[in-house]
Amino acid sequence: MAGTSFPTYVKDPEAVLDYPFDWSDWLKPGETITTSTFTVSAGLALDSSSNTLSSATAWLSGGTAGTPYQVTNHIVTSAGRADDRSITIRVQNR
Repeated sequence: MAGTSFPTYVKDPEAVLDYPFDWSDWLKPGETITTSTFTVSAGLALDSSSNTLSSATAWLSGGTAGTPYQVTNHIVTSAGRADDRSITIRVQNR
């Protein structure tokens, strides 16, 4: 499903947390992720990212309390298919 949206997650401005994107249900048998990139709204920091054959993970930090941020994972697969998935990170003091 192109452009599938995931739920909203809550994060403290001081937290550094990992946010996984599981593509296993979307991939066809034998198909794997060959490239994964993340786009993050300004004000939220992408500290690092990684991927396996069927998932991608973004490590995020920062943000301003009360502000929602969008994080989008774009993948390309071994079959040449490409898709995006987005989540919303709502930053609030905990």
